[in-house]
Amino acid sequence: MQMVLLTALGVGGATIIGAIMGFAFKKISHKFSDIVLSFAAGVMLAAAVIGLILPSVEYGMEQHAAFAIPVAVIGIFCGALCLNLMDKVVPHLHRLSGAETETHPGKTAQLNKVLLFVMAIAIHNLPEGIAAGVGFGTGNNAEALTIAAGIALQNIPEGMVIIGPMLAAGMRPGRTLAIAIATGVVEVIGTMLGYFAVSISSAILPFALAFAGGTMLYVISDEMIPETHAHGCERASTYSLLIGFCLMLAMSHYLG
Repeated sequence: MQMVLLTALGVGGATIIGAIMGFAFKKISHKFSDIVLSFAAGVMLAAAVIGLILPSVEYGMEQHAAFAIPVAVIGIFCGALCLNLMDKVVPHLHRLSGAETETHPGKTAQLNKVLLFVMAIAIHNLPEGIAAGVGFGTGNNAEALTIAAGIALQNIPEGMVIIGPMLAAGMRPGRTLAIAIATGVVEVIGTMLGYFAVSISSAILPFALAFAGGTMLYVISDEMIPETHAHGCERASTYSLLIGFCLMLAMSHYLG
């Protein structure tokens, strides 16, 4: 339990570390932002497939081989549909370009737009936290820590990119940092929820792992890849994603 709590704080704290770095690099170019977010997408993709979906099938085979794949598939789609529903119910923006931040008329409207963008980050931090917590349900702490490390790794650039737009919209640095911390706290809550969910019954572990993997795949496809390919840096973003994926693959092999 202590390890789970420390992991939750580490995963959420990575967003805060990224936010602090964001104060040092207030004006991040689209190219740099796209490259680091693509790297994060590669890390998340590997964590979703290697750390969550494949273990879902493995544990499903141990419980009931005939249902292992169907349960994994259903779990993946349920995770994606859950985020899809959250996208529709909770008002937020999927993307926010630097040009829009600078030219949007009226500070209040501009600030509202930025806060809706930050809301999108917070929405997707919850399932990322759940994925980190669910990983501990396998009993393989090394693998669970590798998943959590991958998620924390991608939280750093994510935390960086939310600071500049808020400061540009006229928000005070103290409030900007407080909002960034709040997005990290969401991830801590998600981690604990994921851990307690699989602790209640090991029977739901295959579904829970696939569900968490599905939420991450949804975020990568619906949010991260379109954003990183929207500013003319597609080639660099693609290779950055591959580097992130391979790094997570190596971490899973040598540390898992």
